[in-house]
Amino acid sequence: MVHLLVLFYLWHLVGVFADPDGLKSVSVMEGDSVTLNSGLTDIDDDLILWWFGAENTLIAFNFGNERSTEDGPDGRFRDRLKLDHQTGSLTITHISTEHAGDYQLQTDRMSKSFSLTVYARLPVPVISSDSSNCSSSSSSCSLVCSVLNVSHVTLSWFKGNSLLSSISVSDLSISLSLPLEVEYQDKNTYSCVLNNPISNQTRHPNITQLCHTCAGTAARLISEVHARESEAELRLVITVLMCVTAAVLMLNDVRATRA
Repeated sequence: MVHLLVLFYLWHLVGVFADPDGLKSVSVMEGDSVTLNSGLTDIDDDLILWWFGAENTLIAFNFGNERSTEDGPDGRFRDRLKLDHQTGSLTITHISTEHAGDYQLQTDRMSKSFSLTVYARLPVPVISSDSSNCSSSSSSCSLVCSVLNVSHVTLSWFKGNSLLSSISVSDLSISLSLPLEVEYQDKNTYSCVLNNPISNQTRHPNITQLCHTCAGTAARLISEVHARESEAELRLVITVLMCVTAAVLMLNDVRATRA
């Protein structure tokens, strides 16, 4: 009977109250927990309703001694919701990206709205040398910082605390790469930083090791060029010798014929 009364009351309450403070933005990392605070200290016998998404799906309610949390759309909230019986605040545990969206709290005294953004955990950037840009005539090498399958992030190169370059991606999950040209003997401190609004991952390059690899590649290229040049010179010498030998043989044949 109580549930029927609650549902009847819900039907009348939806959309009645407006949030005077506007939409509150909340950000959380995937896998963490977050609490949407009601701002109340004692709900007494207040009716507490929590809604989720554009469809206004009821996910939790409190009315007197009656208290319940629901699984929500597609069961995405199963075993993840905790409703505080004193404040009416709602805690969501083990957050995943499917829990991002709009939440609304309604009581018989006020209403509050929340916009929850869930960020995926960031991978550590990978730094490598771009051997295709190695040059025997240059004292520098090209480093590349890259990450795979990321969204809502910025990838940046820093020299000390100074930003050198950056690239960002919004809602698409893609791979990012950012090049950096450094000197072989550069002693400055560089860092590649991947960040979103609430976290970051940093990787520092070992320039000596990475540029040594590039220098080795350049030396190999030089060696290959020299080998090809030597091979071409040898072929030329052999061709000339063959031509001279043929000419001498022809000359001897002519002299023998005349004699």
